[in-house]
Amino acid sequence: MFDSLTERLQEVFRQLRGHAKLSEKHVEEVAREIRLALLEADVNFRVVKDFTNHLKERAVGQEVLRSLTPAQQVIKIVDEELTALLGSTDAAINFAGHPPTVVMLVGLQGSGKTTAAAKLARHLKANGRNPLLVAADVYRPAAIDQLEKLGERVGVPVHLERGAKPEDIAAAAVKRAGREGQDTVIIDTAGRLHIDQEMMDELVRVKERVRPHETLLVVDAMTGQDAVNVAESFLEKVDFDGIILTKLDGDSRGGAALSIKSVTGRPIKFAGVGEKLEDLEPFHPDRMASRILGMGDMLTLIDKAQESYDQEKARKLEEKLRRQQFDLEDFLEQMQQLKKMGPLDQILGMIPGVSSKLKGLKVDDDQVKRIEAIILSMTPEERRNPQILGASRKRRVAAGSGTSIQDVNRLLQQFQQMQKMIKQLGKMSPRQLGRSFPFQL
Repeated sequence: MFDSLTERLQEVFRQLRGHAKLSEKHVEEVAREIRLALLEADVNFRVVKDFTNHLKERAVGQEVLRSLTPAQQVIKIVDEELTALLGSTDAAINFAGHPPTVVMLVGLQGSGKTTAAAKLARHLKANGRNPLLVAADVYRPAAIDQLEKLGERVGVPVHLERGAKPEDIAAAAVKRAGREGQDTVIIDTAGRLHIDQEMMDELVRVKERVRPHETLLVVDAMTGQDAVNVAESFLEKVDFDGIILTKLDGDSRGGAALSIKSVTGRPIKFAGVGEKLEDLEPFHPDRMASRILGMGDMLTLIDKAQESYDQEKARKLEEKLRRQQFDLEDFLEQMQQLKKMGPLDQILGMIPGVSSKLKGLKVDDDQVKRIEAIILSMTPEERRNPQILGASRKRRVAAGSGTSIQDVNRLLQQFQQMQKMIKQLGKMSPRQLGRSFPFQL
């Protein structure tokens, strides 16, 4: 996401290198380039104007700090202004003091609302909540069936009443949650292909009936400024407390994300970053600003690692590494753990400095699957002692995994190199280890 904008901004910063001081002319040039970059990213023109005005006000006349170059000073200012544009502070769901908390999702048809409801339920369940999904979209039969299936996949019950009115369904669901001990009710309401008064009236009736603690607007980030226009219409007619941006991973420009908070005054609370049910992230303005500037997002990477990795397995792996007993079974397990964190190109993009160096890199998921198939085709003894793999064993492994002997040899060579690196690291002192890595967690 934001690839085009990131590239343009990094080019602007490169042009400032070599200057000892920020002059007014430099600031004007930077502001003009950033204005063009934001407009190309489909950011609302009023938002762009305010952003560049704030940038110029802060940058003109500022002396470069002793430890900073002019480019770094501008990056610092742009980072702070982008963070403010995206919302300044994290905005979480406001849970009720007395459960259940009622969360109502609204939005147009096709915005990913039903999937967002299931993703939100999964996220809340993973964080200790006990949610109940509500199928209140009575006009699209597929929506009810879809929510039922998604609810089964995330292990969350779904309340549905075919043929009933949406407001009655929602009210009955809240009562059920009170009886059965669910502390969060997530209502999936009906959408339309366009905004009309009938839809808005229905949403108002549901809101008046259940008085939700949170009303979240679901908008498709790929629709750009249309998403902002939709948000303005919903704000005027039914109001909402926050935004879920879906399909943010498919929008390389990012105009909706950069405009919608400023235009509506309502924070982005969650972002959909993939098709899987686990691909919903709490929206952190400061982290997103860092991603846009190509500075990575280590905090989100750490969050993903903590969520995906088994602490006991990590402890056992550490012991094996210390004893230099890392084998192909461990390698396979680490690959499987890494896959849980999401697409590898997204993970690499969160590491500071890596995203720019790997520009255009496409991680071959098929290659990862091939490696997995090769290792799974080995016997436990072969995984623990790959040196016993002779020609006949390699042929068997290649046939069993649907690969070639060359693929098997390539994997074994890579694994041998990894073992050598682990041995070298094992001989290093803590100070030497610190110098071996470009950054530390």
